[in-house]
Amino acid sequence: MELQQTGGSQAMQPDKYLFKYKGCYFTVGNTTPEYLDLLQNFEIRDDDVFLITYPKSGTIWTQNILSLIYHEGHRNGTEKIDLLDRVPWLEYKMEHMDYNRRPSPRLFSTHMPYYLLPRELRNRRGKVIYVARNPKDILVSYYHFSKVSMSLEDEHDFGKLLEIFLAGKVLSGSWFDHVEGWYTHRDDFNILFLMFEDMKRDLRSSVVKICNFIGKRLTEEEIDDVVEKATFNKMKSDPRANYEFLKDHLDFSKGHFLRKGTVGDWKNTMTVAQSERFDSVFKEKMEKLPLKFCWDLNEKQ
Repeated sequence: MELQQTGGSQAMQPDKYLFKYKGCYFTVGNTTPEYLDLLQNFEIRDDDVFLITYPKSGTIWTQNILSLIYHEGHRNGTEKIDLLDRVPWLEYKMEHMDYNRRPSPRLFSTHMPYYLLPRELRNRRGKVIYVARNPKDILVSYYHFSKVSMSLEDEHDFGKLLEIFLAGKVLSGSWFDHVEGWYTHRDDFNILFLMFEDMKRDLRSSVVKICNFIGKRLTEEEIDDVVEKATFNKMKSDPRANYEFLKDHLDFSKGHFLRKGTVGDWKNTMTVAQSERFDSVFKEKMEKLPLKFCWDLNEKQ
């Protein structure tokens, strides 16, 4: 898979699926280098909330949690608004939506690395929620998602995809660079770090952390309602939350957009040799970071 580099606003002929912009890969047709250039000067409001993730790190799940926290109509079922309209993607321009006219507080999602976000956000304006997940589960989830997504190449050879992933030649680039960049530059942002596995272990505590961080006061009953509606099975059965409306971009005959949402599923796909190969690269690239990742919820903490 040959991926072509683009500079600032000057794009070369892209690969069929991905193009590279300033070190990060984006899907062809969903955004342009010119639009990404403009985001540097995107005007930030103090109560803006940006959900930042590497792909397949619990993005849709956390989008749903934020929507349930902020929108009573979502919690009580009185408003039939798709999640994509509640928490739109910053890097993928939605023609029907004027972000500057959206009422506050605005919610956004993005997979972008720290250096591509609007400059004002790096002055600690707005709020950032970063959700990290163990990369072995991310890789397996990406492998299955690529079969459903019409915007990604379906790599049937998992071993080959593993090497492509370790080289960072996938959507959003290197997982290692993404996590390291956001963590080492965390003081530049007003940021809350969450771990996907901690959310799986104790969702209610994570919802409370989010509420406290964004300054949203909910009653105990409302928090319980958010937690109940944000469980994986509830979200998977909610067409507003599981992106079923993107039939032009997702082929549901090949699988589910929301598949398992579990911890440790990598063990069902990776061979021992592949796991050891992954571990060697992980140790080399992540040894200087104090972050601890959970590879299985059954492991001792």
